[in-house]
Amino acid sequence: MEVTIKDVAKYAGVGVGTVSRVINNEKAVGEKTRKKVLEAMEALNYSRNNMAFRLRKNETRIIALLVPVINHPFFAKLAYYVEDEADKFGYSVILVSAQQRVDKETEIINKITHREVDGAVFVTHYMHEEDDLQKCPIVSIDRAFGENIPYVTSDNYDATKKAIKYMIERGAQKVGFIGSKPLVTSEVLERERAYLDVMAEYGMPIRMVNKVIQHGEETAVVADFMEKHPDVDSVFVTGYTLSQVFYEAALEQGKKIPEDLQIVSYDGIFRQWSISNITSVEQPIEEMARQVVRLLIKKIHGEETCTRTVLKTKFVVGTTTK
Repeated sequence: MEVTIKDVAKYAGVGVGTVSRVINNEKAVGEKTRKKVLEAMEALNYSRNNMAFRLRKNETRIIALLVPVINHPFFAKLAYYVEDEADKFGYSVILVSAQQRVDKETEIINKITHREVDGAVFVTHYMHEEDDLQKCPIVSIDRAFGENIPYVTSDNYDATKKAIKYMIERGAQKVGFIGSKPLVTSEVLERERAYLDVMAEYGMPIRMVNKVIQHGEETAVVADFMEKHPDVDSVFVTGYTLSQVFYEAALEQGKKIPEDLQIVSYDGIFRQWSISNITSVEQPIEEMARQVVRLLIKKIHGEETCTRTVLKTKFVVGTTTK
């Protein structure tokens, strides 16, 4: 016999209206009650005519996640938690890897406009017409598209200042900075600003290479930095891959870490993805992912959202600092 909404309500110990609100993803349901209803649906293997529902609601229950590449630990972890959070609200996720293909991002914008997907999480390197984006339910990570498009970021400036001063307090006198500069205006640029401000505060010369690069070009950036600044005794690196490449290159040059060279990285996914225990600014990737999904669903349903959400990072001391 087919399980009905009444069966789910009885199993969960709630009213039929409550089950209906959970199914329709309406906000007027407490989290504990929502969880109870979802567990009842799963236990009873409840399903409904999703196609008919979507036609009535003019929704696809599909969102897109656009990332530069998928074979990068940060984006892989982000995608995992985006999918997990979206599933809680009854949404499926299309993962789009868009590096060097701005047309793939434009295609997703068109799909939203034509109601083929309900909305998208953008982690992008490209410029888009703001007018086009304002029409779509979109949430970004690190990037401000416009006042009506929310985005989630971490405390880039404060965390970077703290990390650099940590090395200086432990004897660093020649502090370098290696970065992958975004092609577009982004909160990631706050890491460079923090470095420059600390150098000015301590009267230290700037030793920096910060370029717009594609993923896969990190080796060339590191080689350029080491050629220009061979005398550094400490380096702040803005990302996971750059940090790995620099760490290995320093060892190949015979540097003792941290005796000769201190290293701090911004990303903080080394404990899961790397054998090297690099001191790092650890971004709350899971929280970032869950926040963007919640904001996006609010946008899809026409609810108000804050434009900028800043999450706190965690400074994790490893073996690459004194």
